[in-house]
Amino acid sequence: MSAPLFLVDTLPTGDSLTLDGPEGHHAATVQRLRVGEELLLADGRGGTATAVVRAVGRGTLDLTVTSRGYVDADVPRLVVVQGIAKGDRGELAVQAMTEVGVDEIVPWAASRSVPQWRGDRGVRAREKWVATAREAAKQARRPWLPVVAGAPDESTARVARRIAGAGAAFVLHEEADERLTTVELPTTGEIVLVVGPEGGIAPVELTAFTEAGARPVRLGPSVLRTSTAGVAALTVLATRLSRW
Repeated sequence: MSAPLFLVDTLPTGDSLTLDGPEGHHAATVQRLRVGEELLLADGRGGTATAVVRAVGRGTLDLTVTSRGYVDADVPRLVVVQGIAKGDRGELAVQAMTEVGVDEIVPWAASRSVPQWRGDRGVRAREKWVATAREAAKQARRPWLPVVAGAPDESTARVARRIAGAGAAFVLHEEADERLTTVELPTTGEIVLVVGPEGGIAPVELTAFTEAGARPVRLGPSVLRTSTAGVAALTVLATRLSRW
């Protein structure tokens, strides 16, 4: 099994580090790492370090850094505009998309989204997405932490502007004629994928996105849930872009 990964704000510049706080508690108390075991540190921005446990305290680990590295960000960036969904479906989507390699997730206040991220409720909901992405990135041993956009969400007009500046943009839609498996993909910039909420994408929203330059595409004959459509599309792109 590969070494577990822990996220830190800043990687150590010297050869030693004390891992404390929530990450130290998780490493020492939950995962129960012991002297001599190896772990990975990442700053979420491509920087990495390999370290060995030198001593274990109460919720802390004293580490010896054995190597350092840097992983370039993938190009093109994969951005998913995720329609806000009911219950935990949005968090399930964020978790799975992070594990398969999404670079940015944009919470979208679609007209058919049942929950409305307004005021403190919206801030808390977005924070859940951020926390979910963080934990999923650790699970997947990702050196780059996905960005969760929005303050806390994005309007259809703002999404359309994002599409207009992308290298390519695609709207997942069950009535589309083109398939994501065959459309031409750019080699630079951003690829933006739009995933609707449970009720789908309203015609006026589809028009706004296509006028901004997006192309409706389908994955196959099945109609996927909002919590699985994004991860399925990312899997297609990761394969076609030779990330996998």
